[in-house]
Amino acid sequence: MKPAHRLPLLIGALAGALALLAAISIAAVGLTLDAAEREAVAALLAPRAMLALMLWLAAFGLGAWGLSRLYARYVEAPQRLHEQAQVLLAARGDTPPLEGQGDTANRGLALALNALASERSQLRQDVARQVAEASRGIAQERNRLSALMAELTQSVVVCNRDGRILLYNSRARALFRGWSATPVAAAGAELIGLGRSIHAVFDRQLLAHALEGIEQRTQAGSIDPAAQFVTASPTGRLLRVQMAAVQDSAADTSDRAALPAPIFSGFVLVLDDITREVEQEALRDRSLLGLTEGSRASLANAQAALEMLELPDLEPAMRERFQHVVRDEVAVMAARVQAVGADLVGGMKTRWPMENMLGADLVAAALRRIEARAAVRVRADDVDRSLWLSVDSYSLLQALGYLAGRLVDEYGLQALELRLRPAGTRAQLDLAWSGQSMNTETVMNWQMDEMRSGSEATPLTVRDVVERHGGEFWFERERVRHEAFFRFLLPCASPRVTPEAAAPARTEGRPEFYDFDLFGASAQASALEDRQLTELTYTVFDTETTGLDPSGGDEIIQIGATRIVNGKLLRQESFEQLVDPRRPLAGESARIHGIRPEALAGKPTIIEVLPVFHAFARDTVLVGHNAAFDMRFLQLKESASGLRFDQPVLDTLLLSAWVHPNQASHRLEAIAERLGVAVTGRHSALGDAFLTAEVFLKLVPLLQANGVRTLGEARAAALKTYQARLSY
Repeated sequence: MKPAHRLPLLIGALAGALALLAAISIAAVGLTLDAAEREAVAALLAPRAMLALMLWLAAFGLGAWGLSRLYARYVEAPQRLHEQAQVLLAARGDTPPLEGQGDTANRGLALALNALASERSQLRQDVARQVAEASRGIAQERNRLSALMAELTQSVVVCNRDGRILLYNSRARALFRGWSATPVAAAGAELIGLGRSIHAVFDRQLLAHALEGIEQRTQAGSIDPAAQFVTASPTGRLLRVQMAAVQDSAADTSDRAALPAPIFSGFVLVLDDITREVEQEALRDRSLLGLTEGSRASLANAQAALEMLELPDLEPAMRERFQHVVRDEVAVMAARVQAVGADLVGGMKTRWPMENMLGADLVAAALRRIEARAAVRVRADDVDRSLWLSVDSYSLLQALGYLAGRLVDEYGLQALELRLRPAGTRAQLDLAWSGQSMNTETVMNWQMDEMRSGSEATPLTVRDVVERHGGEFWFERERVRHEAFFRFLLPCASPRVTPEAAAPARTEGRPEFYDFDLFGASAQASALEDRQLTELTYTVFDTETTGLDPSGGDEIIQIGATRIVNGKLLRQESFEQLVDPRRPLAGESARIHGIRPEALAGKPTIIEVLPVFHAFARDTVLVGHNAAFDMRFLQLKESASGLRFDQPVLDTLLLSAWVHPNQASHRLEAIAERLGVAVTGRHSALGDAFLTAEVFLKLVPLLQANGVRTLGEARAAALKTYQARLSY
């Protein structure tokens, strides 16, 4: 029986006992009297029956009040202390001190428990300090790994044997976000995440075939058993994938011949988007094929005409005709070669990627290149070392080397100067010299000529390089200083920041994109209901709505969700999306969540948002606070969206009610305060999801302490609570 129901039963039992006592007393007195005396007593008491009833009620009230005080003092107070002590026992961080209620012994016990908890906290701090000192080297290696992964120019994903993602870098996150076919997905619901399946991106059979090939090559003794394949994304992008297997560290690999088959615990995927590369190669192949096929006929015609022209007795009219054929075919071939050359130059203009580079490093590289190629002294004293440029350094260095070489060759200059200064939102890079000047026509010719420097040659021109950067180029003279210079106006960049590598919102410090504990997890290990709560992957979510009546037409206006993987809250892997409800907002609802109607105008509808959220929550257990309310909104959209959220659902309200049946409130704030969780960001969908996730992580140890360890046991316990009877 639920403890909260015991007091009413005890009071009812008291009422029954008093009524029985009164009845027995009346019966006992009646048995001692004869008939005439009983009639006389009845006649005497009948007018005073109401007074007797009031006396009985007064006695009952006094007894009920005393019983309730005794119950609160000697039953409820110890029970509340027991529940609070369980929280204290399961806590891993700071928790509120126990409140002493009830009698003196109970309050003394609370003080003693608080003292023990304080000592335990101090011991834990000492142990944590020693562990931190011992783990400093491991932490340093982990930070190096994080830094290395963040700086890699390739996308990297590491998975366990079942395809569960346990590591990825920011490049991979940006790559797969770019694959999302809908703007809602691109706004924050990535295709990958810790604990999620890589098979949501790549075909399961394709990866299994590649891994099988690696196993066969490893067993055959290959020193490089990696696999490589090309696949297409849902949006048509082409991706080159290199796969390498991760050897199981538990396996003894000293004697490979003794192993019947290699033992792999996972695999590493290195990804490159080759869409543009393939398109350029296809364009180049088409150009070369067109040149070859188109020139074959022209060469045949020209060769035939030349053979006829070699005849000594050829008539003048025929000779003129064959000469005309040769001229026409040569002109056709020249035009065709020119067109192919233009295509080649166009491809070269975009072949090299723009990169963020410290301007001082670019100037230093240009100085070394010019001095090595042109045998001239170069100064670089006037350089702003704080400037970052967004440049194609290879082609820009070619242009500077080409211009310096021509200055030395044609004007015999002995010294040059490189300068780099800010110019508003851009930077100006000057190649300057003293003495000899030139006219505008010469400058124009140099800009449009193909760049050649020593043995190096390229069909690109200085003008091509400038256009590639979206910049400007001109020649200028300073007559007072007897100085002339070429000036490049180039785009600036922020230090070491690119859109792909930008840190995701809502993270502090370096995002945690890895969890090597997942190497030991197996999605096929056991049925979901029998899985330990600590082994499962959760999507903790919350919704904000136009009102509180889902069946009456209220709609979702915001969905927020985060993930719990391997017992860790992954704040950086979150989902947050405003939704246009296509109906007015209730005033009371707007005052709670603070979302104004104008903020929802133009946002996606719930039918557009649900497929993305469904993909985000796939293969996970849903967790919510008062989840029946949120799930009702989702269920009402099943027919319109064609989607069902049929995964298991856990409710922190029901779990708290089962763990702490004697507590007065199971509101989210009350549970958080009881468990020592800081309440921040309330009444926004994502803020409530974060708070619910932290509360859930605190509830799991309490459930385990009460014998609830698996998902099935947790769901069964939640259904036993009174709150589970609520429906919407």
